[in-house]
Amino acid sequence: MRFDADWMSRADDRILEHLAEEGPDTPKEMADRDRVRFSRQHINARCKTLVTYGLLVHFGNGVYNITREGKQYLAGELDAHDLEGE
Repeated sequence: MRFDADWMSRADDRILEHLAEEGPDTPKEMADRDRVRFSRQHINARCKTLVTYGLLVHFGNGVYNITREGKQYLAGELDAHDLEGE
């Protein structure tokens, strides 16, 4: 069971799941796939928020990847309420 936080949106789980399965990707590429059904702009904004809370890392050039903490959240081993933004 996943423990999300008030700052999270519906898109966040889809983004994290996509990156966990597919590896590093850009918001544009995620928006072009059926799994993450949100606009590129929304995905980009959510990725920036997820970086702030340590669930994603930004490699530059718009490429994001999931962190160890992001994988722990997906596995239900991390409560997102416990995360503090930068």
